[in-house]
Amino acid sequence: MAPRKAVNQELTREIIMEAARTLFVTDGYRNVSIRKIAAKLGYSHGSIYYHFQNKAELFYALVERDFSALNQKLDEILAQRNPADVKLQAVLIGFIEFGLTHQNHYEIMFLTKDEEIKSFLNQGPNKSYEKFANALQTLSEKTINVQTTWSVFLMLHGFVAHYCQSGQQFHDVRGLAESYVNIIFTSMLAS
Repeated sequence: MAPRKAVNQELTREIIMEAARTLFVTDGYRNVSIRKIAAKLGYSHGSIYYHFQNKAELFYALVERDFSALNQKLDEILAQRNPADVKLQAVLIGFIEFGLTHQNHYEIMFLTKDEEIKSFLNQGPNKSYEKFANALQTLSEKTINVQTTWSVFLMLHGFVAHYCQSGQQFHDVRGLAESYVNIIFTSMLAS
């Protein structure tokens, strides 16, 4: 039996989750195993099982954390002491900023194609979408119907997905994002 090699840092849930996130995005859920995550980190697979029972639990923890971060971003915007129209635009730009600043998070949250893991995404998106819809309704001067809310969400999502695909970060497209949000905001007021 080989002597145990010294480790540079204590293995934590956060370290495991970040390594797993990268592998899930680059290799896909089906092609990632606990052993592969452990190898990337230079630990035994048993050390991963100390923190997570299985790959599904690890993935679910990522999804929950990511949607919690998005919800926190929205809560921070809503807590600001700004007029409603300023907050509404901030909500829209905040969604884009979150998606383009945390592209690996966004991909796991909204762009996952693997049928095996879509069940893990059921509650997270629903809670975030409900929070988003309530913010639009509360901050808008007019009553916004479900169709308009969904259309606004899809416009924002399309923008983020497009620029995630190109690898550009929020700071690269900030001006374009602000112009896009202004168009969405103006069209919401007109409808």
